[in-house]
Amino acid sequence: MSLSVQRSNRSAPTIVSRRGLLRLGLGAGALFALAACSDAGAGSVGGGGPGTVSWAWQLPTTWDPVTSSAGSDVTMLALAYDALTALDGDGNAVGWLAEKWAYNHDGTQVTFTLRPGLKFSDGSPLDAAAVAKSIERGRSAPGSLIAPQLVDLKKVAAQGDREVVIDLAGTNYQYPLLLAGKTGMVVNPAVFEKDAHTLATRPAGSGPFTLTSYVANDHAELRKNEFFHLADQIAITRFLLYPAADPATVVASVASGQYDVARVPASGIKAAQASGLEVQVLDSMYVAVLDVNTSKPPFDNPAVVEAMKYGIDRESIKKIANFGIGDVGYQPFPKGYVGYNAQLAQAFRYDPAKARKILADAGLSGKVRSTLSAAAPVPAAVEQIQAQLADIGIDLEIDLVPPSQWTQIVYLNRGKPLGYDGFAGRESPLQAFQVLFSSTGLMNPSRSGDPELAAQLAKVAAIPTDAPEYPAALQEATRIAVTRFPNTFLYEVPSILVRRPSLAPLKQHPSLLRWEGVTA
Repeated sequence: MSLSVQRSNRSAPTIVSRRGLLRLGLGAGALFALAACSDAGAGSVGGGGPGTVSWAWQLPTTWDPVTSSAGSDVTMLALAYDALTALDGDGNAVGWLAEKWAYNHDGTQVTFTLRPGLKFSDGSPLDAAAVAKSIERGRSAPGSLIAPQLVDLKKVAAQGDREVVIDLAGTNYQYPLLLAGKTGMVVNPAVFEKDAHTLATRPAGSGPFTLTSYVANDHAELRKNEFFHLADQIAITRFLLYPAADPATVVASVASGQYDVARVPASGIKAAQASGLEVQVLDSMYVAVLDVNTSKPPFDNPAVVEAMKYGIDRESIKKIANFGIGDVGYQPFPKGYVGYNAQLAQAFRYDPAKARKILADAGLSGKVRSTLSAAAPVPAAVEQIQAQLADIGIDLEIDLVPPSQWTQIVYLNRGKPLGYDGFAGRESPLQAFQVLFSSTGLMNPSRSGDPELAAQLAKVAAIPTDAPEYPAALQEATRIAVTRFPNTFLYEVPSILVRRPSLAPLKQHPSLLRWEGVTA
């Protein structure tokens, strides 16, 4: 039994560096299990056997990357889809479906060259025309949740069989990063041109596995895709995916062989080790956050928002609710990531006296009452936050929302004043800013923008990501966002996995969990 901690070296970052962002995501929809959207029929699921992996993680909100409403879906969708690019261990954009790319002289056009001989999982050619149609669908399809990230894309077209040319409205050097996640996942046009609705339960991609059966809220079964361009690196022939296991029984479920690997809360580490299981703590770009809707009282009063930021004892939450796991943070990026602004390291350090004074100066002492929404079951951290804010004079009633309804109620309907959730970032930092801080951002329930931030982000986009001036420009955008927006960042949340010794260790990756080279 062992505890394997795979963390980036904070003094010399190897996991999240210059161009990386995000780890595996639980964005809109949260720290908690998310239900799938629909039911796809048949197939019984047996247990175990050589070459089989049974994984209790979560099911995606949909199997269509264009309408996926959770950042965390990227890990599940990557079982069935390939993106145009990928992130390496340092978070830099590298070739995936595209073997290379090149910008024109002013950064307004980028050409991606595909690898030769690519195929979708049904054996049909995956060529430049298919890629161009897939990207165009993400930009223009009704209901697309990735369209806001492609607003500067003027035109995408195939040039021959292997070159995809993207014309932009302005200079933007972020596209190789942007297309490493859901935004760059290539969907088979033969399927979405016939009936795009089928993609919700039947993915049509070129990833390492092909979905063979799916029952919403219950399980998905996938088989190895022999047409995957790295099929020789996939040792798993059968893949079983389940929703997150009950935290109270997850260790017993893995020990009994029901699952080979599962996510475990920090409170379960000792029990897992005592059961002879392996535990991995994987570094993460995921951060817990309070989403604040300033269009709803009492958070339409800036004094309430400011007092709340100073009234939360993050160190205490880390110690008690999180069992000492996860670094405290006041911004969306961790130390070691290029967007991390050192000037914000103690931006809203716990100061209850200051918080009470802010409320008193605004004439609000004893007058602030609202709700704090969280996905059921109630996390321990939420109860701590409730008690801490009550101590400074903000009384919150805990409001539990079914996990399957979280995105719709909190982010699409914008129906709650305050929500406890998590942000996983995105492969491109500009994409992360769009989701959190723009007037079209899914995780910005107020839908309020800021001209100063928009101007700074335009500057960032116009700078090549390996240019010397890039870090300072990005960090200035972080400063503007954190000091001008109500989002209240709390702490980093690493991924804690418990697995049976027969399953090889999963590999640290800045964006998602991948299965190349993993044996079972």
